[in-house]
Amino acid sequence: MRISATGLKVLKAFMYKTGSSLHGYELMQQAEVASGTLYPLLMRFEEAGLLSSRWEQAEPDASGRPRRRLYQLTAVGQHTAMELLGNFRFAPEAS
Repeated sequence: MRISATGLKVLKAFMYKTGSSLHGYELMQQAEVASGTLYPLLMRFEEAGLLSSRWEQAEPDASGRPRRRLYQLTAVGQHTAMELLGNFRFAPEAS
């Protein structure tokens, strides 16, 4: 699978929070990618087995917002990201 520079930015965002589920808005901020670019990319990654996704459990009425779709790297996705990103050291960014 060929992955663009934008795709690498998205994978890098997942690697900063290994094991965590991330929603689209969070990914847009971390990877600095627009929604029109991000969501097709997430769909391609999921079809390729790099990501899995699920709807969050929070009820829209209780949270005051629509449910979020949560994305997480699969084992294959994590291996692929590590391979593509090399020995880059992932540390949380300062807030």
